Amino acid sequence: MSGDKDELAQHARYGDHEGDNDFESARHSDGGGHDEEEEDDRERDEEAQLLDGEDYEQFELEDASPSAPLHRQRPDERTRARERDGDRRRRTPRSWLTRFLHGPSPPKTNTIRPRFPSVQEYPVRLLDRLLPQAWQKLVLLALSVLLWTAALAIPLAKSKGALTDAAGNDVRHLDCVDTLWRRNNECGLDGLDCRPFANETFSFRCPANCAGVRVLNPHHVGPVDVNYRPLVIGGPVYRGDSFVCGAAIHAGVISDASGGCGTVALRGTYYGFFGSSHHGIDSIGFDSYFPLSFAVGADPALDCGLPDPRKPLLLVSLLFTVTLSLLATSSPLLFYLTFTSVFAHVALLSDPPAVSGPSSTIFPTLVSLFAGRLLPALFCASILYLTIIKHTLSSLPPTANATRTLLWLLPLWLGTLSNDTLSWIPLSRLSAHDLAQQPGARAALAVILLVLVLAVANQTYHFWREGRLLPHLALYLVLLLAIAAAAALPGLELRIHHYVLALLLLPLTATQTRPSLLFQGFLLGLFVNGIARWGFDSLLQTPGALRDDAALNSRVPVVVPPLIYLNPPAEFGGHKGGVDRIQFKWAPPEEDKVEGISVLVNDVERYRGFFKDGGGGGLDQQVFTWTRDRERIRTAEYFRFGFVGAAGAVLDYGEAGTWFANGSWSQGEGYYRG
Repeated sequence: MSGDKDELAQHARYGDHEGDNDFESARHSDGGGHDEEEEDDRERDEEAQLLDGEDYEQFELEDASPSAPLHRQRPDERTRARERDGDRRRRTPRSWLTRFLHGPSPPKTNTIRPRFPSVQEYPVRLLDRLLPQAWQKLVLLALSVLLWTAALAIPLAKSKGALTDAAGNDVRHLDCVDTLWRRNNECGLDGLDCRPFANETFSFRCPANCAGVRVLNPHHVGPVDVNYRPLVIGGPVYRGDSFVCGAAIHAGVISDASGGCGTVALRGTYYGFFGSSHHGIDSIGFDSYFPLSFAVGADPALDCGLPDPRKPLLLVSLLFTVTLSLLATSSPLLFYLTFTSVFAHVALLSDPPAVSGPSSTIFPTLVSLFAGRLLPALFCASILYLTIIKHTLSSLPPTANATRTLLWLLPLWLGTLSNDTLSWIPLSRLSAHDLAQQPGARAALAVILLVLVLAVANQTYHFWREGRLLPHLALYLVLLLAIAAAAALPGLELRIHHYVLALLLLPLTATQTRPSLLFQGFLLGLFVNGIARWGFDSLLQTPGALRDDAALNSRVPVVVPPLIYLNPPAEFGGHKGGVDRIQFKWAPPEEDKVEGISVLVNDVERYRGFFKDGGGGGLDQQVFTWTRDRERIRTAEYFRFGFVGAAGAVLDYGEAGTWFANGSWSQGEGYYRG
């Protein structure tokens, strides 16, 4: 009896296939359906009577559950279940939104159907015919990796290795933005911290692609502020704060495509730097004098080694990764080898970190930075692969290898080389200053946001089809809350680097569609470029670190009209060798935190005064006097004034005032005395 009871309980819980079929046939029959339903009900009642109380309650709960199929419920139970569902829907008016966000039922998995599958699979079949054994393929892969490594390492070592000039001195390796003179007052009073000014020569080596490097914050050049252009002033004699490599390209000593070597000769004080256009660089004119100038020349005795190999080796890396993508049938193998090779190409060749110094230190420094950044980058790449990229690549068959190459690998390279491929976009940085000052930046940002919105909408739709939208909405809600909390931290500012932007958007590509392949490859390339070039730069930075050398938007001194003493020339009765004088005073500062004042003359700091040095009268009682020999200096001079803040740091300098060669002052009439 107990065995029959267990058998009946099992029958009641899991159903009987024959009973199901009988019920379905009864539902669709033309007649007798009602009698068969009543007979089924009687059989269930008889079976239920044989069950004990506990099993009967469990049977009732399972059989009457709304989740149970309708054909396993009695007619009265089906009616009650429908009524309960209706009541529940009426009590929860937003349930339609939940059902919508869950996506269609059943979900529709996104898959890529390759076009011309036999053509795309041909390289794999050919490799199987030539090398049928697995160990043969492994040997081929190992040899390919070794050949690619040697093809990169040997030219890199010869182009970035140690060099000496004819005198045995170490050649200086310069970055594209290196100058002999630092901005504002960073060379100290009268430029003493940037000496020597003359009577010195040295040999240098520059990398490729320096012609397009621009200054990204306003740089004072006499009466104007230069921005978003190469900082090359003059030619063939250049002002000391010019980019040395840019000046060498302008002078024709090196080429932008391959870099090169040359010599710098310091010329000291020089008058009249003329602007001109040569070799793709428009130099800036400056009509006054500067204490440090230099000329650039070639050194026939200097063997510069191999020219910068970034462009030829780009073809080598492209060939290696494209061949790997066409032949690989393992997505982890493809991903990790491609990631490592692309990372190495950026960190060592296409966009290496900015390093300067003796040439003997450059190659070890680059390799050290590469190794230090690769390991944490590979850890992040592993997380990305397991959580995101695996959804896109792992189930692609060999019949889609060409599709993968075109839509995933090539966009990855475009993102990796973004310093070249995206250089035409007039948007250097996502900062309020750049958006306001850089021509075309706002329009470019609007177009980028439009493309981003369309891409996000497309990806959201595909996640909805797969029934995976709600988890991703929850993820981005958490990310937004974390970003908002970080932005609210006092004393710190949030900076979304492009590697961070890539990490934020990559989860939207975790589905197998052609747009997902394209977006994922490009975003992964941006991640590689950001880490290989800049490292894991902090998401939270202090205002000073974020600003770098940009303006502080601080108050500037209010200078009263100067007092000018003009000495007539000798031919008009003046004393031979006499000088003209101009004296400045300034209104009392409105801020208590200001400690002093700094004066630039022709962009060189010539005066710095402090409150405590005012003889008890305060800073507003001090006078700055500047003299010039009219017989020797017959050019205009440019003056800028800025407050000195805490710890001697100079704040923003104001607009330039001009003391013309004829003695007149550009800002107001002033007072004249003979």
